[in-house]
Amino acid sequence: MTERQLTPLDRLLSRVDNAMRTLTPGSARAERQPPGLDQARDEGPLSDGERRHVTGLMRINHTGEVCAQGLYQGQASTATLPHVRHAMEEAAREEEDHLAWCEDRIRELGGVPSRLNPIFYAMSYTLGAGAGLAGDRWSLGFVAETENQVVRHLENHMARLPQRDRRSRAILEQMRTDELKHAVTASDAGGAPLPPPIRGAMTLMSKVMTFATYRV
Repeated sequence: MTERQLTPLDRLLSRVDNAMRTLTPGSARAERQPPGLDQARDEGPLSDGERRHVTGLMRINHTGEVCAQGLYQGQASTATLPHVRHAMEEAAREEEDHLAWCEDRIRELGGVPSRLNPIFYAMSYTLGAGAGLAGDRWSLGFVAETENQVVRHLENHMARLPQRDRRSRAILEQMRTDELKHAVTASDAGGAPLPPPIRGAMTLMSKVMTFATYRV
């Protein structure tokens, strides 16, 4: 059986559907079981201050996954090589697990996702589409650099979690494993190293997102 070829309209509707599922609370569905469910039964209760802090960290991580959805969908919309487009779409599906896990954890802690998510999704989609237009080598390089920065960001958050919050830690550890795999895959597929000014701009945008979504 031959695989059905998607029309431009099919792809447009798929992008709109992804955006709606990403930005509508409760719509993301994980294919894999959330990490840390067993650890959660044995962990002690968090203090009010710890709960607020962890909620802020997980809100940042959730918004990071919103940005990942926008980034990958934007890149897939402009990628020229079919296998690159497929890789971007596959990565977006894997990142949807992270999106659902983070949102579930935020709800468990009594919080809500950031109200700034639509803004960051739109910005990330635009950046991804621009990277795709620059060429598949640069698009893959953008993915590799993004994921490497996310890995460092997750390691920083794991160090800042309360020791007894094993549930959140397990989620971030699995996310780190997945993100590192995406970075290696993009590099191995021919991603070009990005110039230092672009890497610096990406780091600055990440700091803005982190500062804003921890609070809003």
